[in-house]
Amino acid sequence: MAWDEWEQIKADTAQEQSTRMRLNQLPVEPGGGGNPEGDLKVDQKDLAAIGDAAYRLFGDLDRFADHARVSSMTAAGGLKSEGFALGGALDHVAERWVDQVRTLLDACAHISNHLDYTKAAHAGDEVYIAGTLSSISDLDKGFDERKGA
Repeated sequence: MAWDEWEQIKADTAQEQSTRMRLNQLPVEPGGGGNPEGDLKVDQKDLAAIGDAAYRLFGDLDRFADHARVSSMTAAGGLKSEGFALGGALDHVAERWVDQVRTLLDACAHISNHLDYTKAAHAGDEVYIAGTLSSISDLDKGFDERKGA
C-alpha cells in the first residue's frame, strides 16, 4: 500500500466519522426557535405506571428466576455425581445467575421504591405549597385591611 493511499483512507474515514456522529441533536434553527425548556413531559400517572411495572417485574423475576436456579443446580448436581465436568461448569453458571438476578431485583425494587417515595414527597410538597400560598393570601388581606383598602 502506498503512503498516499494510506493518507487518503485516513481522510475518508475522518470525513465519514464527522458526518455520522450526530447524537440527540437537531440543526440549530435561525432566530432561536424551539422550546428552551425542552419537550420532555411526564406526569404522576406516567411515573405510577413505571413504578407499577417495576414492582410487577420484581415479583415475576423473583419467582421465575428461582425456578431456573433450582433446576440448574439440580441438573449440575446430577451431572457432577455422574462424573461429568459439565456439572461444575453448570454450577458456576447457576451461581453467577443468582448474582445477576439479585442485581436486577435490587434495581427493580429501587425503581419502584423511589417512585413511591417521589410520589409521597411531591404530594407533601403540594400540601405545603398550598398552605404557604393560602397563608400569604391571608397576610395580604391583613395588609389591605390595615391600609384601609
